[in-house]
Amino acid sequence: MNRATFPHRFLPWLLVLPQLLISLVFFYWPALQAMWQSTLKEDPFGLSSKFVGLENFRKVLSDPAYLNSIKVTAFFSVVTAFLSMSIALLLAVQAEKVLRGKAFYRTLMIWPYAVAPAIAGMLWLFMFNPSFGTLAWPLRQMGIDWDPLLNSGQAMGLVIAAASWKQISYNFLFFVAGLQAIPKSLIEAAAIDGAGSARRFWTIVFPLLAPTTFFLLVVNSVYALFDTFGIIHAVTGGGPGKATETLVYKVYNDGYNNFLLGSSAAQSVILMAIVITLTAFQFKYVERKVHYG
Repeated sequence: MNRATFPHRFLPWLLVLPQLLISLVFFYWPALQAMWQSTLKEDPFGLSSKFVGLENFRKVLSDPAYLNSIKVTAFFSVVTAFLSMSIALLLAVQAEKVLRGKAFYRTLMIWPYAVAPAIAGMLWLFMFNPSFGTLAWPLRQMGIDWDPLLNSGQAMGLVIAAASWKQISYNFLFFVAGLQAIPKSLIEAAAIDGAGSARRFWTIVFPLLAPTTFFLLVVNSVYALFDTFGIIHAVTGGGPGKATETLVYKVYNDGYNNFLLGSSAAQSVILMAIVITLTAFQFKYVERKVHYG
């Protein structure tokens, strides 16, 4: 096995120094600052602060609104990850069957990923706006009293649809790459043995996509917990009645709008712990079932 050699022993550290500095400035330092701030009771204008220990955590974990945001986040994250990954896998499989213009179809599928989350949220809000939305009119014609600004179930469905649509392109790109890495000879041999398309997919294609699926499971979990803030902020603002207020949006709402700095910092620390625990659980238990061929 060949090892890379450098003319100077400090050169490798110099090469990774920019990434280390970025991680230090934009991740580790804010994380440590949030952990310290979560133990303080601060004036909204920063004029005074008082050390209260774990009092902020006790108040947060006993707050019914925070417990509701945990339920909302769990439901939103699971459904969003499932829809975005399953639809992307279906589209990737179908795109591989296209004989002419395959690159053109792939390009069209990737384009939505370039849309910013806030813009994606506004697009879906305009399309389903109860007053002038293009796609809201057919719903009203079918007798559906459509108003996601007042109906909590419809609001949740709208933000899930927007968040899933935004992430489908990312998942599609990786699933296409995974499908291209599968040897065609395996699929052809199964077809010669008489296996149908559905059986070939579930017994050959999908198991070989396990590494890609596991990677996307981790990425989509983090996406649903953090990167959907812009969509929720643009579409519902956490409403109606906190029906779409996820954990990350409650951190923003309490800290930025209500000036509860200590409580907001405690919530951010809890959210960070949840993400670390969830990722570790996925790597420890879910990855065991992943086969790397």
